Amino acid sequence: MKIQIINGPNLNLLGKREPGVYGATSFEDYLNELRGRYPNLQLDYYQSNIEGELIDKIHEVGFNYDGIILNAGAYTHTSVALQDAIRAVKTPVVEVHISNVHKREEFRHKSMISCACAGVICGFGMNSYRLAVEAIIEL
Repeated sequence: MKIQIINGPNLNLLGKREPGVYGATSFEDYLNELRGRYPNLQLDYYQSNIEGELIDKIHEVGFNYDGIILNAGAYTHTSVALQDAIRAVKTPVVEVHISNVHKREEFRHKSMISCACAGVICGFGMNSYRLAVEAIIEL
């Protein structure tokens, strides 16, 4: 089984950026733990701060992977283009957020991509990614 994890803008700063909200662990360190937990899965990782590059990655893997885990960061709340990319591919996408976006600023309560995703997981810290892996395994 192949799963592509895609992180959007500013998530390259995990472990440094607002540790009270996002934790003190880098994504690379967490990814090593996740891969150790699921040795029989191919867990690929991609991060970009550029919307078009995220779309290109969804197009690239969206017909030959078993699942995509997408944390679109702030693009979650603004990007119809990401929604269109998710709808254009066959691979199921699980939307993930580290923080509980519904406990945060009002503008974070609306997702432009949820309606195109298989499901949404938020508020469980880095474990949101693990829960998304489990969801994809069960799809």
